[in-house]
Amino acid sequence: MVYLGVEEGCKAHRLFDPRHGKLQVSRDVMFRENCEWEWNAGANNEERVPEFMVIDTFGTDEVIVASDIEAAAEDVTTPAVAVAGASSPSTPSSNTNTASSSSITNSPEGPVRFRSIANIYANTEEVVGIDEEEGELGFKKCSQEHAVYTRGEGEERILIGVYIDDLIVTGSSIEKINKFKQQMMTEFEMSNLGLLSYYLGIEVEQQKSRILLRQSAYTKKILSQFKMTNCNSKKHPMEPKTQLHKELEGTPVNATEYRHIIGCLRYLLHTRTDLSYSVGMASRYMERPIIIHHKVVKQILKYLKGTIYFGLAYIKEPQEIGVFGYSDSDLAGDLDGRKSTSGMTFYFNESLVSWNSQKQKTVALSSCEAEFMAAITAACHALWLRSLASELTGVEPKPVTLFVDNKSAIALMKNPVFHGRSKHIDTRFHFIRECVEKGRIVVEFVNTGEQRADALTKALLGVKLAVMRQLLGVRDLEPCQDLEG
Repeated sequence: MVYLGVEEGCKAHRLFDPRHGKLQVSRDVMFRENCEWEWNAGANNEERVPEFMVIDTFGTDEVIVASDIEAAAEDVTTPAVAVAGASSPSTPSSNTNTASSSSITNSPEGPVRFRSIANIYANTEEVVGIDEEEGELGFKKCSQEHAVYTRGEGEERILIGVYIDDLIVTGSSIEKINKFKQQMMTEFEMSNLGLLSYYLGIEVEQQKSRILLRQSAYTKKILSQFKMTNCNSKKHPMEPKTQLHKELEGTPVNATEYRHIIGCLRYLLHTRTDLSYSVGMASRYMERPIIIHHKVVKQILKYLKGTIYFGLAYIKEPQEIGVFGYSDSDLAGDLDGRKSTSGMTFYFNESLVSWNSQKQKTVALSSCEAEFMAAITAACHALWLRSLASELTGVEPKPVTLFVDNKSAIALMKNPVFHGRSKHIDTRFHFIRECVEKGRIVVEFVNTGEQRADALTKALLGVKLAVMRQLLGVRDLEPCQDLEG
């Protein structure tokens, strides 16, 4: 296929199929810029063989993950990791070597000598052999996450995560997973690269009772790229009460470099929850960054210098706790629009699986209202996690406990007659009342000192920052340390 450019008005790519003389417009195009075009290759080239690596979750437990993946999702929701860590024997997987819905394209000849390889997914065909209706393996697609498939119940349950033609497999029974692996190897060609230790820039260290995730190599690369390798480290990513706002008269800095730094820092958020607020604040000024904004990102880089090996630890819990979360908000922290910042964290069996720090869509008139709007956003996410956890574990969904540190907001969620504070709030925000009434969500009060989402709504210092890092599961995971203690 020939790449023709971008379709005007719809943010999609235009491609021409010379074999059939047809023009296609698609948004699902993946450019493999790290590959060169095989000029001497025939039309019937063999497709690549998927490669796999094994994740040994807890000593004898295994999970197989493919290593040949070009990109990662932006979502910082990782419940599957916690589920794998909570289960007993996890095991291997397989990748299909069948991709009938994809084709290889190149750009047309012209003055610019550039060739790109793209996979175009023109339809929503299921992975051959996995889908319950199309294959014989009996897997069912997860309704809450379409890239996840499940089969079996209880100790025989198997989970599969699909990325293009690569699979991640886990489960409670080594025998069942080995049987599935043999079934896949009989039908498809695949390769096994052994124990997983590096995945999409994330380092994975597997111990007997936990899985450690960090991005130390990527952090060092960022520091080197922006000439901060020998800088003096900082103990916190952002100074409290830093006044950031848009200034049309301020001295501008290199916007391209600023955006590049922000992009790198945002990818670090997959394992560095403690950076969520500071990186989120700096991200708001990418349009026209000035000196004060550049100083903020430089301080974040200096903080990284002293926390290179920090990451997340997923610990095997003896008891089934389920999903619970924390919701918090500041008040009018955005100096330009006077909007508040919401923060939320969700855990599965004490392991952090999802978090977010985001500016609210509308202006809140009080701290009660700001906390209320933050809670409704968290409630929507909680319902999705509740359903997802139920499908992954095969257990009936349980109520999600949401901890909030504002008693007025809690009263507003539970009391529909609380008219004085709620009459001007948009009707859609009262959705959380229905969730509470039907028992899907249980709202409880938590002291500010134990509010785990506090670090996602404001800059913290010293002991408070260290305590919040610990509550968020962010720890110093330097390899030389005795991490089993």
